[in-house]
Amino acid sequence: MIRTHMGLNVTDLDASIDFYSKIFNSAPVKVKKDYAKFLPEHLALNFTLNTKDVVEGNQVGHFGIQVESLEEVLNQKERLKELGFFAREEMNTNCCYAIQDKFWVTDPDGNEWEFFYTKRDSDEMTAGEEKKVESNTI
Repeated sequence: MIRTHMGLNVTDLDASIDFYSKIFNSAPVKVKKDYAKFLPEHLALNFTLNTKDVVEGNQVGHFGIQVESLEEVLNQKERLKELGFFAREEMNTNCCYAIQDKFWVTDPDGNEWEFFYTKRDSDEMTAGEEKKVESNTI
């Protein structure tokens, strides 16, 4: 298996471990005083948290997890909503030259994550959103 590696700087390791354990639905495989490593079984991902005194600015636009169906988007949304992490939903949105159903959550340092299902390609980057629903319920 080939895994993508992503190292994320965080200010609160415990809060980030708690958040990402819930997002990935698995515990880290290694934890040190300033470091944690996740190897989620269902993702080809090597994800590490690296503690820094200060994390300034948004170095990344956002992160995402692509799933295979609308049903999986809704299942993940419900799972994370029950844990208090649901931020907002976008259904039938035109994003990245594709029509997608998605929802977003935000980690303790303000990094946004989308869980999304791509329904079909689009000729537009972000124009003509058919329906967009935002919610802060939790």
